[in-house]
Amino acid sequence: GLLQIIDPTFKAYHVEGTSWDIYDPVANITASCAYAADKYGSMDNVNSAY
Repeated sequence: GLLQIIDPTFKAYHVEGTSWDIYDPVANITASCAYAADKYGSMDNVNSAY
């Protein structure tokens, strides 16, 4: 997938109203963001390249 989310995590953090296709960019990104927000509290707390 786009953000390298694995299928079980994608299914667990799927955002209602988006496609169930893990390769759909919108569904992939929103599920990944939902996971990061749940795991780290906020997207601001996620380490990144900058």
